[in-house]
Amino acid sequence: MCTMIVEQIKIEGSGKGLNGWFVLQEANVSYDHPFNAPMEHALNIDFVNEAQGPGARVAVELSAEAARALVQAIQSVLERADEGGHIV
Repeated sequence: MCTMIVEQIKIEGSGKGLNGWFVLQEANVSYDHPFNAPMEHALNIDFVNEAQGPGARVAVELSAEAARALVQAIQSVLERADEGGHIV
């Protein structure tokens, strides 16, 4: 049995939902039972703008392995962008 683990962070960015693009303000990251993914537990990420209501949400459910691979890919791309002087 796993107790839900949750972190909330403020973010800046954009997400695309059913009604098009919207400003992202927060990400909720949890490890818990997924709603749709066919696994017992998943890393769940909800990118949201609560001020715009439930339609301003992009959700993903990832296996632990996929989440770790995504973290590595993000770190790699950011390091390469930083080394190339693209991040100011």
